[in-house]
Amino acid sequence: MPLALLALAVGAFGIGTTEFVMMGLLPDVADDLHISIPTAGHLVSAYALGVVIGAPLLAALTARMSRRTVLISLMALFVAGNALSALAPGNASLLAARFLSGLPHGAFFGVGAVVATAMVPPERKARSVSLMFLGLTVANIAGVPAATLMGQHLGWRATFLAVSAIGLAAIASLALLVPHDRNHAATATGLRGELAALRSVPVWLALGTTVAGFGALFAAYSYVTPMLTDAAGYAETSVTLLLALFGVGATAGNLLGGRLADHSLRATLFGGLTALGAVLLLFPLLMRAEWSAAVAVTLLGMAAFVTGSPLQLMVMEKAAAAPSLASSANQAAFNLANAGGAWIGGLSLAAGFGTTSPALAGAALAVLGLGVASVAYAVDRRRETPSTGRVITSHVPEESGALHR
Repeated sequence: MPLALLALAVGAFGIGTTEFVMMGLLPDVADDLHISIPTAGHLVSAYALGVVIGAPLLAALTARMSRRTVLISLMALFVAGNALSALAPGNASLLAARFLSGLPHGAFFGVGAVVATAMVPPERKARSVSLMFLGLTVANIAGVPAATLMGQHLGWRATFLAVSAIGLAAIASLALLVPHDRNHAATATGLRGELAALRSVPVWLALGTTVAGFGALFAAYSYVTPMLTDAAGYAETSVTLLLALFGVGATAGNLLGGRLADHSLRATLFGGLTALGAVLLLFPLLMRAEWSAAVAVTLLGMAAFVTGSPLQLMVMEKAAAAPSLASSANQAAFNLANAGGAWIGGLSLAAGFGTTSPALAGAALAVLGLGVASVAYAVDRRRETPSTGRVITSHVPEESGALHR
């Protein structure tokens, strides 16, 4: 695999760290800025809003730019947002800085996925995407716990300065390792072509599968701490280690999904969603003992992230003529899944169905994801050409020769 994938993974590691570390720092931030924890929670929402708005907007505006330049520019914006977070004098300025930090998130992963697949043979495309996402899953194992501990001992501002340093390392790696793509501007479809890709029904079905599939994950994961403490009987001090187990499972699932999807993308997607639904259905039973709860958290990460690279690649395939915007929009869909899944899981708790009920709500969303994926498959079958029986939009167009040193 090309070394450039390492540069993309370093960027993903920094993004994954800053996205999730705020959850662990909320009490410290609230105390320092003299605000309530619910008010500090808006900082999480500000970042997510930045992702949803920035992903399609920045991908569309930079459609004709060199993708190497775009990636470096996005990471520079990421560094600026985190540095401003560290220097923010109050809650309002920190909200703005967190929103700014979220803007490049989706576009980086979206454009990065296109760059990653352009550097490898067709039979390794899903694996290349999974290696980029490896930085995101490893962030949950090492980056987030380390950054949280740093914030608790050195102050939360030190955490965001450290994340800025990771961003600078990513910029250096991108500049050194990612090949130049001087011919991209001549072959790019531009803003109109990128937007035209979003008028495709298969693209929207792929995005809908992402929203439902990862909504299933976040319906349960958003409330996994009370499940572990109230249902499984763990002490609150043990939760951080258990969440690292989720990261281990996510990393394993991500690598497995990339490898399997290169053999059969559709089968990997259906298998992953089925496994996710099964794990979530078993959650109430598995949360009855400490050992089985630990297994459940690990399996949840594995089952969910098996579908990560297949979903990203499927969206790119359905928008084959202009994959950057659709690929970035898939990251916005991921964050919509985060918000929507947490909301649906919260409804089950508010209705009094019990501590583990969000997992069952997640299982229902996994079934919905399977339904949307099935409709997408049926649409693909209907679009087959009568003479060859081949699906019309079957792959991302090759960009061999588009990337040069």
